[in-house]
Amino acid sequence: QVQLVESGGGLVQPGGSLRLPCAASGFAFSISAMNWYRQAPGKERELVAAISSLAATRNYADSVKGRFTITIDDAKNAVYLQMNSLHPEDTAVYYCSARRFPDFWGQGTQVTVPS
Repeated sequence: QVQLVESGGGLVQPGGSLRLPCAASGFAFSISAMNWYRQAPGKERELVAAISSLAATRNYADSVKGRFTITIDDAKNAVYLQMNSLHPEDTAVYYCSARRFPDFWGQGTQVTVPS
């Protein structure tokens, strides 16, 4: 059974940083491409960052490019999202997903950046 558990969210002031871990289990993590999505109130879920298996390539939404970094740790079956220079517009629930299993989602972790 695919399981994804996000954590690390919280309240952070504008300009601050957060690191979101996502623990994955139930599938061959080392050969899986992973994504981070976010969903703000009243908006659709959007892809924020993506990393290919073995971290060969990384892609970012324009809105976070230069501020967010996605990394993976195959030994820990974990994917991380380092978020720097946070803006109020980054307020959302953040989710990780495995590209091979698009129907599986964790509970998400709330990130709040007050204006």
